[in-house]
Amino acid sequence: MKNNELRDSSIIALRDCMGLQPHETLLVITDELKREIGQALYEAGKDLCKESMLIEIKAREINGQEPPEAVANMMKMVDVVVCPTSKSLTHTDARRNAVKEGVRVGTMPNITVDTMARCLSADYDKIISLTDFIADKMEGVSTIRVVTEKGTDVTMPVKDRMIIRSKGVLRNKGESGNLPSGEVFLAPWEDQTNGKLVIDGSMASIGMIETPIVVDIVNGYAESITGGKEAEKLTEILDKSGRDARAVAEFGIGTNYKAKLTGLILEDEKVFGTIHIAFGNNITMGGRISVSSHLDGLVTEPDVYFDDELIMKKGKMIGYDM
Repeated sequence: MKNNELRDSSIIALRDCMGLQPHETLLVITDELKREIGQALYEAGKDLCKESMLIEIKAREINGQEPPEAVANMMKMVDVVVCPTSKSLTHTDARRNAVKEGVRVGTMPNITVDTMARCLSADYDKIISLTDFIADKMEGVSTIRVVTEKGTDVTMPVKDRMIIRSKGVLRNKGESGNLPSGEVFLAPWEDQTNGKLVIDGSMASIGMIETPIVVDIVNGYAESITGGKEAEKLTEILDKSGRDARAVAEFGIGTNYKAKLTGLILEDEKVFGTIHIAFGNNITMGGRISVSSHLDGLVTEPDVYFDDELIMKKGKMIGYDM
């Protein structure tokens, strides 16, 4: 059954999401931890396009770490790149440079067969509708505030920042994003986010949260991180990459109604009714922070305010019927 799900999901990813055409070339980049999925995408590609190529790199240590230079160069020489890897290649120069050449890039950090089968089978018209509904409300907003009963109360200035509608459909030249997807996100202004963030869902590179991670954010940086073993691990990871790894990089709202909390941030951050705040690199989304780390923390049941308007109450979108 798993093999059939993986084959069918691979076809959907390449044909429907990436829009892979018979005359095009495909490069699949994987590592030893995601070899099975990489192989499945490569095999599906052979039936869908002119040339399908598979390359395996050594698993990266952290999200945002660059692939080898030879692989980065190869990414610029094809039509479509998909990256089922254990660590994210989304926030890398290699991906950015490939996109500049018009390559369509789908990143699939730490993807599992279950996530592929569940989330790629969603009705993309529904995801697109919800994504546009939230993004349209975000237009012209100066400040976003998130509050939860568990203690989150954080305010992020966002006026005139680029709003990204990530719908999981990447069919046009130079488009890139996660597969699967479904989120609206932007980069809050550097050095201006303040408040308390209580991460209670999951955390990138850590997984599901048992003891909430409490982050005190002062002028755009995570100044203190407390809680249990998850907080200790997050501190250790961030300290490896330097001061800017603690910078508030992203605010996002999930819009994939089929996604569910699994401990896999690729899927978790797409869960409808949740928000996520990331720390680290945000160059890709119009920010100014360049560091080889990007880690998202998920918050459940949030109240979300766009300026003074409450648009989400305890994870329920106001004024939108699924």
